[in-house]
Amino acid sequence: MKRPARIVLVVEDEPFIRLSLADILEDAGYAVIEAGSVLEAVGVLGLRSDIDAIFTDVDMPGGLDGIDLARMVASVSASIGIVVTSGRAIDPKALPERALFVPKPYSEAHALRVVNDVIEQGDRAIARAAS
Repeated sequence: MKRPARIVLVVEDEPFIRLSLADILEDAGYAVIEAGSVLEAVGVLGLRSDIDAIFTDVDMPGGLDGIDLARMVASVSASIGIVVTSGRAIDPKALPERALFVPKPYSEAHALRVVNDVIEQGDRAIARAAS
């Protein structure tokens, strides 16, 4: 029986970057849900319990940024992998402990490797909780 595709929520306000990352992830076999803001992403997360990872930009429109989203996700789920990206330097201490930071611009291979890593990290958290 084929395992369902892992689901990644891509949160990026720049449509070209969001679509490019979604294509990279889909080509690698992931299912992708896209959000153009943190509020849109929170709405998706409120409706779905099957998200395996988020890949979020820091700078977003509205009152919340990608770091706020990463903190929210980390506070409610140990199983959702968290990747944060930005074209500017950020203080690593601002991120949740288990979030991974990827500076822009990133290569396709790096983006895929980091998503794989955070999903595996989430799988380990689920396994620990079940044992």
